[in-house]
Amino acid sequence: MTPTLETMIQFGDCDEAGIVFYPRYFYWMDSAYQGLVRLHGWNQRRLRNQFGMAGTPLVRATANFLAPATYDDALTVSTGIARWGNSSFEIGYKGVVQGHVVFEGWETRVWLVQTGGKPRAGAVPDDFRKALGVTTAKPEKADA
Repeated sequence: MTPTLETMIQFGDCDEAGIVFYPRYFYWMDSAYQGLVRLHGWNQRRLRNQFGMAGTPLVRATANFLAPATYDDALTVSTGIARWGNSSFEIGYKGVVQGHVVFEGWETRVWLVQTGGKPRAGAVPDDFRKALGVTTAKPEKADA
């Protein structure tokens, strides 16, 4: 996994108990995905222009919260591709504060293309796959 986001946790990221409010982790995962894309010279605008895609929306997001984090903690989120499908891909995340893993998360995104003015799932381009590679172990599925 590659570190793709470093942020200082702010007071406003926390609940009344001073612990990070869980939706913030999903925001940081999305920000870390954008960081991974930027590491390879793209952003959403450049992906649209180069590949004609409409976006990479989420169809699944999950996280395991392993330890508390609070304001003034420095959070590093590492990111990597766990799995490629034909039109989707799974991304793994690990958030670390002072050497301790505080969360692990996974997202499944779909590669959307425009066809006749309507977005639909399309094949993930080979250039995108090759650039991002496969850099994490396949995430474990949480028990239902």
